[in-house]
Amino acid sequence: MTTDQTSAPVLFDRSLLLQRQRRAARAPETFLRDRIIEDLGDRLAAVKRTIRDAADVWTPGGLQAPFTHRFASFAHVPESVREELALAPQSLDLALSVLALQFVNDLPGLLAQIRRALRPDGLLLAAMIGGDTLTELRQSFAAAEAECEGGVSPRVAPSADLRDVGGLLQRAGFALPVTDVDRVVVRYANAFGLMQDLRRMGATNVLVERRRTPTRRTTMLRMAEIYAERFADPDGRIRATFDIIWLSGWAPHESQQKPLRPGSARASLEDAVKRIPKTET
Repeated sequence: MTTDQTSAPVLFDRSLLLQRQRRAARAPETFLRDRIIEDLGDRLAAVKRTIRDAADVWTPGGLQAPFTHRFASFAHVPESVREELALAPQSLDLALSVLALQFVNDLPGLLAQIRRALRPDGLLLAAMIGGDTLTELRQSFAAAEAECEGGVSPRVAPSADLRDVGGLLQRAGFALPVTDVDRVVVRYANAFGLMQDLRRMGATNVLVERRRTPTRRTTMLRMAEIYAERFADPDGRIRATFDIIWLSGWAPHESQQKPLRPGSARASLEDAVKRIPKTET
């Protein structure tokens, strides 16, 4: 099964992404991953369903124990350049994904593939980077390039909005979609410390429209100055925002709660307002 790549804009160089992730795996920075995996365990503990067959979709490095041992079968689906999933229809009760979906060119198509791989009442639970992630770095680079070079180049990938992700889940055919954001603010001695961590995460710039020539030293130094001027705490350490978007959705099943049909409510809003006691002023 293939996705329609003609209708999806190609934002990310996925070949470069996979190269950088493999390089980063030698000495990874895992503070975001560790936080997400701990939260993932808590969220799974709240799922009161019998789950036999599960799969990890594209998590860099793959999910390890205890996830690999808590189900009858657990498969790791490695990332691919072509954005295709080798999963049989209705073969899974659960699909998990951590820190992968933010680099997908055709996210609606990938979500639809996951939806087809789930059995009725199967669950997708995933975490991706989005929202205002790295807004400080984005603003600092833009200001420095405009000042030093007279123009701005794409530096930080566009981030998915919470409501957009919820809409994509519905578009892919998921029932009962839920999204929420966990904001993590990390502090660094300077902008170069942040950029080093991004390299160790394999999360540096992989935009197709990225600049192909090295950044001028003067621009980099000015970026770090602007970052410190605008986003430093009183002790001089800078802040970096990471918004983790959690998304979940169920493959439709007749047992699931259904929304009320329009016009089927038995009480009107007007009647409800009339019943609210009036207070004297």
